[in-house]
Amino acid sequence: MRARPPTPDWVIELGIGVGSPPIEVHVGGCYAAGKRRRAVSREQALAALADGIRACIHCRPDTALGALG
Repeated sequence: MRARPPTPDWVIELGIGVGSPPIEVHVGGCYAAGKRRRAVSREQALAALADGIRACIHCRPDTALGALG
């Protein structure tokens, strides 16, 4: 039996279809993150928020990252 990989600190939810842009930033483990997601670093999450990708209203990654505008 294999152990699950650790929960990432930050994830970006991806849009539908090949090549579609990311749609939302989440704190790792957020229940509202969709199935199409990828783990990102803190710096990548901050850059995504700065680029206008919306923050999840449930887990508030912008608050957790200290990126409130």
